[in-house]
Amino acid sequence: MSDEPDFLTFARYAMAAIGQAPARHHEVLIQRLQEVANGTCDRLMVQMPPGSAKSTYGSVLFPAYFLSRHSRAQVIASAHTASLARHFGRAVRTAIVEHGGYLGIDFAPVSKGNTAFYTKGGGEYFASGVRGPITGRRADLIIIDDPVKSCAEAESEVARAALFEWYRAELSARLKPGGRIVLIMTRWHQDDLAGRLMRGGEPWTCLRLPALAEANDSLGRRQGEALWPEWQDLAAIERLRTQIGERTFASMYQQAPIPPGDGMLHVSSLNIVKVAPDLLRELRGWDLAASAPVAGRNPDYTVGVKIGLTASGEIIICDVIRFRAAPGEVEARIQAAARADGVRTVIALPRDPGQVGLAQIAMLSRGLAEYQIMSSPEQGAKTVRALPVATQIDAGMVKLVEAAWNQEFLDELALFPHGSKDDQVDALSRAVNTLLTSSSNPARRVNVPLLAR
Repeated sequence: MSDEPDFLTFARYAMAAIGQAPARHHEVLIQRLQEVANGTCDRLMVQMPPGSAKSTYGSVLFPAYFLSRHSRAQVIASAHTASLARHFGRAVRTAIVEHGGYLGIDFAPVSKGNTAFYTKGGGEYFASGVRGPITGRRADLIIIDDPVKSCAEAESEVARAALFEWYRAELSARLKPGGRIVLIMTRWHQDDLAGRLMRGGEPWTCLRLPALAEANDSLGRRQGEALWPEWQDLAAIERLRTQIGERTFASMYQQAPIPPGDGMLHVSSLNIVKVAPDLLRELRGWDLAASAPVAGRNPDYTVGVKIGLTASGEIIICDVIRFRAAPGEVEARIQAAARADGVRTVIALPRDPGQVGLAQIAMLSRGLAEYQIMSSPEQGAKTVRALPVATQIDAGMVKLVEAAWNQEFLDELALFPHGSKDDQVDALSRAVNTLLTSSSNPARRVNVPLLAR
């Protein structure tokens, strides 16, 4: 055993043959799979975004390596369709044919199929689609890769229940005593197979690596750093995020699915109007950041949300400005927005405590002498500051004007407080709280919890 290569050595050898090498997140995955091969881990769950090459290592190279370490082992591999299972089977067979000598696998083409083949040493590999024919087979290792076929399937409660029942009653029943299971998937839904298993009684080892690093990242990445920047850099991820929306991005790329309606702000209660009605008051609330876009980072946005109040007490969200910029440009953009909005629109700015905050407000106010500027420190947690907004939305008292910014705005609101960004929520909270706590508000107010200014 001692002279046999470990999985990392083999993976580097196999990938070098095609001019590639494992990235840092692959090496962490390889380490966890080595624990499965060694028998120190018998339930491994791998959650990574699409395109992270998790299947290359987990569903192609690892079965070949496992059969080299356990010559008489039986392996069952499953995927969402029989065609994907055959694809994995073909790749595993090729890996064994090409690298069997290096691994020491006594392999010969005893059978020519891609869904079932054998090694001369007595090992067996069998691939099947979800709910495919596995009756009568046994397994020392079960690999489930990508068991969900589509978003529609993930959203179907019936389909989710059927998949779990198949896993529980059919697939896992094929496992021999002491057998091991590896589940490799991209998350689609909070109640998907991974979600149900994590809530169950079995102790799973979970390797979760989001596309953008969060606090206390297991790879040691800075917050917002891309998982595999050599393949997909931060700019590409942000473009993708805009295309697919925050909810899908949170599920599939951050591996943090949030069910519809689970957020604090119920966007389904928001109505979109073609044009803003007559407004008694207008105000733009700002949430400030001062970081220009930098490669490998995902800084916060500066956001200005303009709202208006109607005679009937409705709040109209009229416009959203969202950008990343250095301090000097932030100042210029705030002044430009004020000129575009007109002197009738109040400017609501957050103020850092102490003299530094006063100096910042003075800087941002330069050139705006004719405008009404209201500033106050942020008080309380973000969720507390958002309570008046949530109450107004639930009461049906908030509408927004149809515009290109609507979708990104609604996506962020729907995910709050679970989403990776909340700058638009913070700016909206400041705007609404300033409006509702202003003594000069002549309109009828919905009964909401007021925050101290």
